[in-house]
Amino acid sequence: MSGPRNVRYVTIRAVLFDFSGTLFRLEHDSLAAHAELMRALTAPVGLADGLDLDVAEWERRDLDPDAHREMHLAVLAKAGAKDPAKFYADLCSPPFWQAYPDTAQALGTEVPTAVVSNIAWDIRTVFARHGVENRVDEFVLSYQEGFVKPDPKIFRIACDRLGVHPSEALMIGDSAEADGGAAAIGCQVEIVEPLPTGNRPDALLQVLRKHI
Repeated sequence: MSGPRNVRYVTIRAVLFDFSGTLFRLEHDSLAAHAELMRALTAPVGLADGLDLDVAEWERRDLDPDAHREMHLAVLAKAGAKDPAKFYADLCSPPFWQAYPDTAQALGTEVPTAVVSNIAWDIRTVFARHGVENRVDEFVLSYQEGFVKPDPKIFRIACDRLGVHPSEALMIGDSAEADGGAAAIGCQVEIVEPLPTGNRPDALLQVLRKHI
């Protein structure tokens, strides 16, 4: 009996990675007491439950560094943080971001890679601190591009810069809502859980083995 017909096998020629909760995670003892708040502040899109915020301002926070800072300071103050300015500075500080155990190896594939992130500060400093900045071919950051995930435009920018058709790209992220937007232009999508770094040793490598 012959095999199934019209099966299309696509070779992955590039990988797009999310930043927070995928390659790195914000972890530090001083932030642990505000775990719920941190999840709200780093929510990929939309508003977290219980936050009394201007929806339009919140959803554009990753397009404007000033708006990002002011919105976060307002939320931190409402939440009763003792020093909102320091809390925010820590949130944007490389030492507070820990790499997943397989991040360096995942970024070391033989195919081009891009980091596609909803962010309002330059995360290259985090990659540099961990010695993996040169393993990323393109950083496609919302505040520099003017688009936020799940807008398909930001994924298309990444694919264009890597020189691949979207169908030849794999997007790996931790949010089906935000990172799943890559499927709209034909990318393959895989979702990993944003667990603490010590609890997720090789999820990225498992995904890559499926496709590359």
